[in-house]
Amino acid sequence: MKLVKHLANLGYGSRKEMMALIRNGRVAAADGSPLDFDSTIAHREIRFDGAPLDPDASAVLMLNKPLGYTCSTKDPGRIVYDLLPMRFRFRKPPVSPIGRLDRDTTGLLLFTADGAFLHRVISPKSNVPKVYEVTLARPLKGDEGAIFAAGTLMLESEKKPLLPAELEELDPHHARLTLHEGRYHQVRRMFAAIGNHVEALHRAAVGGVALGDLPEGKWRELTPDEAESVIKPS
Repeated sequence: MKLVKHLANLGYGSRKEMMALIRNGRVAAADGSPLDFDSTIAHREIRFDGAPLDPDASAVLMLNKPLGYTCSTKDPGRIVYDLLPMRFRFRKPPVSPIGRLDRDTTGLLLFTADGAFLHRVISPKSNVPKVYEVTLARPLKGDEGAIFAAGTLMLESEKKPLLPAELEELDPHHARLTLHEGRYHQVRRMFAAIGNHVEALHRAAVGGVALGDLPEGKWRELTPDEAESVIKPS
């Protein structure tokens, strides 16, 4: 892809604006040599104002989503795109969340502009595990793990039982829950179905990728091995 189009697709500006910036020497190769409008050069070798470019369309990003942000581009309140560079909103193809976290759920949220990868992750056939840390209003009774693991729990207004899920009790009011599907507000509805209420919910891992020590509100690019481990955990 020619340089002007590549930069425009990454959201740095229109093609006309990119032509002006290239003409003014603000886009160069990693070794400092100037580039032309129609230069074809590897993404990792391009510098914009001396800095490497944003991750390309094949990249997978992880964000530590804070409380109160929605996975939307149109919500009038705070949205997850506020935590990414502004130009990410204008990328072609767009950077999209892989699955969603509701406003009141914190933790690991993945993004990509790679549609094929996104659909591999969210496809029911992939069976990608998702790990949640749950804070409950009432103490656990002790039978929740068996109920969730049975694969027979039905949620209100649904006709198909949930897949088996694994529950690890951390203390009477805290648990770690691993799901293998992604239904609407699933964790909250599961505990509601057995007479409890989720007070706080945090996603700690997706597939083989854990949030780790990434600060709240910050993002980073996954390595190729990390991205592959989302779908094929070790």
